[in-house]
Amino acid sequence: MSTSSNLINKAVEQLSKFPGIGQKSALRMALHLLKKTEGDTVELSHALINMRTEIKFCKQCYNISDSDMCNVCSSPSKDESLVCVVKDFQDVIAIENTGQYNGHFHVLGGLISPVDGIGPSDVKIPELLQRVEHGTIKEAIIALSSTLEGDTTEYYIAKKLRERGVGVSTLSKGISVGGELEYADEMTLARSIRNRVKLEN
Repeated sequence: MSTSSNLINKAVEQLSKFPGIGQKSALRMALHLLKKTEGDTVELSHALINMRTEIKFCKQCYNISDSDMCNVCSSPSKDESLVCVVKDFQDVIAIENTGQYNGHFHVLGGLISPVDGIGPSDVKIPELLQRVEHGTIKEAIIALSSTLEGDTTEYYIAKKLRERGVGVSTLSKGISVGGELEYADEMTLARSIRNRVKLEN
């Protein structure tokens, strides 16, 4: 899609790189920004630059954070004996938004995938096991997508955690098989957390 302005064309090209944003939507966004005051657009650009350059990852759970410890890990109201193991920080957001979970998180940053050459040490599994050995974790909810990689990772983590005396449960199967956790609706996620299933040997 082309306009009479190369500047707008470049803006549209960048905006259309966002997931779910096509050329027409990107053009509408660019024209909307053009109608806003220059100050509004500058403020938006500063917010995006600051987000990209200043964002940190929590030193304990690897969630996105503004400081060394995220607001979940630093909250005194969170149950330190309970940890929810997720693939990515989008899953933390989804689960927190249910309002049904009051424990801590551990973000793996990926899943075990032998086909792709990704092993347990390539994601944050060693860090999780270290947390268990040095912390107060008594139960782990493994909240991974029901895919081959998710199931493989779940099996591996559950085995390692049980060896260390940690109770292990998983989300009830309100989450569809093959579905990504971040796309599940909040009611389904909340029900899955409440009705989590203990993983047996």
